Amino acid sequence: MSELVKVTLPDGSQKEVARGTTVLDFVKVSIGAGLAKAAYVAKLDGVAVDLSRTLERDVKLEVITTRNPEALEVARHDAAHVMASVVQRLYPGTQVTIGPSIEDGFYYDFARPTPFGPEDLEKIEKATNEAIKADQPFVREEVTPEAAVALFEGLGEKYKVELVKDIVAKGAKTLTLYRHGDWVDFCLGPHGPSTGRIGVVKLLSVAGAYWRGDSRNAMLQRVYGTAFFDKKALDAHLLKLEEVKKRDHRKLGPALGLFAFHEYAPGSPFWLPHGTTLYNVLEAAMRHLVNANGYQEVKTPLLFNKRLWEQSGHWGPYKKNMFLVVDSESDEALPLDERCSFSLKPMNCPSHHLIYRMARRSYRDLPLRYYTTDALHRNEASGSLGGLTRVRQFEQDDSHIYLMESQIADEVQRIVDLMKIVYGAFGLQFALQFSTRPPLQADRIGDDALWDKAEGALQAALERIGMPWTLNPGDGAFYGPKIDFTVTDSLGRQWQTCTIQLDYAAPERFDLTFVGADNAEHRPVVIHRAIYGSFERFIAILTEHYAGAFPAWLAPVQARVLMVSERFDAWGRAVRDRLVAAGWRVELDDSSDKLGAKIRNAELAKIPYALIIGEKEAEAQGVAPRRHGGQDLKSMSLEAFLDLLDAEARPPY
Repeated sequence: MSELVKVTLPDGSQKEVARGTTVLDFVKVSIGAGLAKAAYVAKLDGVAVDLSRTLERDVKLEVITTRNPEALEVARHDAAHVMASVVQRLYPGTQVTIGPSIEDGFYYDFARPTPFGPEDLEKIEKATNEAIKADQPFVREEVTPEAAVALFEGLGEKYKVELVKDIVAKGAKTLTLYRHGDWVDFCLGPHGPSTGRIGVVKLLSVAGAYWRGDSRNAMLQRVYGTAFFDKKALDAHLLKLEEVKKRDHRKLGPALGLFAFHEYAPGSPFWLPHGTTLYNVLEAAMRHLVNANGYQEVKTPLLFNKRLWEQSGHWGPYKKNMFLVVDSESDEALPLDERCSFSLKPMNCPSHHLIYRMARRSYRDLPLRYYTTDALHRNEASGSLGGLTRVRQFEQDDSHIYLMESQIADEVQRIVDLMKIVYGAFGLQFALQFSTRPPLQADRIGDDALWDKAEGALQAALERIGMPWTLNPGDGAFYGPKIDFTVTDSLGRQWQTCTIQLDYAAPERFDLTFVGADNAEHRPVVIHRAIYGSFERFIAILTEHYAGAFPAWLAPVQARVLMVSERFDAWGRAVRDRLVAAGWRVELDDSSDKLGAKIRNAELAKIPYALIIGEKEAEAQGVAPRRHGGQDLKSMSLEAFLDLLDAEARPPY
């Protein structure tokens, strides 16, 4: 066996080094001390590893420095380890479970009878940052499953023992441990060189979390935190978090009269008057857009027999997410599960397939585009419900398009063009991900040949669009591949919203056909698509994107008329009536408050225009508009303000 191995760098250059050299030593000697100092982890043939890993064969090497977001993700996992070690030192008897890095931070779940309070977090945070400064190395160790079980049983860590046994049951022959100081954790890694490289840690909150997310299991204490390589970056992040709190739709929504929730209908929003208006404006704009682009609106029942879901393939893998309904005519002696032969629909597609089958279709009819906003119901776990982003009742701007294979690329382009119109109207940039078949055959329907065809067709359409995209392997729907769209809001946060899914399976399962130009029957393909996604989630995104200050075309109330005194009430009411008659959404503040209070109330309500009416405006039959945010416009005639509204507040699509 050769004593040298060949290392290929990202620029294609190659270097030889003695077998058994660590990655860090190779970087120091063969690349430079500067890169070695900045290095945090590395990738060998695309697999992330510690810098202490040895080079045992010819490999491709990529060094991940602290400038790379991947390094920060690893550092946050390092921070979780250090925090856990501190918790067990400060609170003896506490058991550790799991502690991953997550978006913008990390968490660790602990088993202890007493909840952590704010003073505990302060104490743990201080001790964690002190432990980081001790600069202890992270040491990787491979052990046998038996040794790992014995280790954690000896430490009294029953949760770690359970995790180890689960990994072993899946076929693992060796396990990896990571130590820093005298503390050890079962972990796949990688980790940075030492605790001193982590930077600075801030603990954010504590919450309850069930072991493995199952409400039947023990309740754990989940401590959330974040870490950055320097305090300046941490401070910037904390400022952003404060802004996120201010914009939280769960607070703004009720405060602005948009929506509310009630314990009698968990996960199902009550749309208040202003929220209903917002909802209707979005719905009307989308209806106008799709009607102008060849869609036909349909509505279908909310309740279906389980035979529909068996035919579509949902009854098996999706049944647990469906609200089942007992057949009132069923035998009461039967088990409850057998009596539940109906379900509220969790999606629209199968019912649209039934409509397609209600008439004989020709190739001249295709593409045939159905559009609906029917209510849908999904039985989400109670612990996962959160504001409008995860609900049990919702509506989508949902479409199913039936077309020939030769029309796929054109139709995908048409859909993306619509998305550009809609997201452009809100100033939301979007990125594309191509999601392919789930890895397990049990998690998908259709054979590999069908999936090859579907993935090839959708990828060809994606490449024709000419926009950059990333691959998201294994995340396709159970019936076909998809293109997911991720939007970036005004705070730089990313949200997954709309989707395009290509379905070759449904036409087979529902025996969908069309008569081709050759007078023979052929199978169509189906595109599932939504642009907003769910109205509920989209309104949550927009509320936080705009901090509740919606643009004039979308705002539930577009203007509020404010009179300086009751002497000008007559003209104030006339202004309100004229604007309402012209189709605008306008309120009148005829309270006895001083003008300053009225202006302040309009600002708090985030109304785009406050129309001030004093003696000058009443005499001239005009208004003095004031934009939300404080910009005073010059007094103008009512006709001039109507022109301004017409220019600034008409729906953009």
